Amino acid sequence: MRAFTVHIGKSVAIMEDNINTDQILPSAYLNRIEKTGYGEFLFDNWRYLSKDPRLDNPDFILNHPDRKDASILVVGDNFAGGSSREHAVWALNDYGFRAVIAGGFSDIFYMNSLKNGLLALTLPLADRQELAQLASDEAVTVDLEEQVVRAAGKSYAFSIEDEWRQKLLGGIDDITETMAYEDLILAYEEKWNDFYAFK
Repeated sequence: MRAFTVHIGKSVAIMEDNINTDQILPSAYLNRIEKTGYGEFLFDNWRYLSKDPRLDNPDFILNHPDRKDASILVVGDNFAGGSSREHAVWALNDYGFRAVIAGGFSDIFYMNSLKNGLLALTLPLADRQELAQLASDEAVTVDLEEQVVRAAGKSYAFSIEDEWRQKLLGGIDDITETMAYEDLILAYEEKWNDFYAFK
């Protein structure tokens, strides 16, 4: 998993409440098992006026030339409810987002995000409204080490469970964490095999 320490990037705001996982990534695109290639379909029903051929919706903010390279997404409350599809996180990652700032998240999406290196953090509405008003070329810093978002001379503190903070800082996913015990696992398997070996 890619570590997250300090990220500096542009932000984009979709200040809607109750954006669900089907709006983030429609179910029609869940027919693969790879974690990559989903960015094209992020917010698919909002980004495109037609699917074949693909015709951009010029009114949708991710299609604005000065917002296309945003890497910090600012949204409303209750983000990513609905089905538990991990693909929604993969789509956000694949598009290029490193952090999502919301008023709250569904529990499953929140866990999926952290396990995939996408920082999901919460800020009060007033703070998010200020971030949503930033100019497209305004740099936003998300500092996980200090647990603060900085932009336009202001700072916005956020909290995160220390266990997840440490995992994100170190780029430690479930597999990495398991492999830290590889010697113990192999030793156990060897003892098990010896004990139950057919004579």
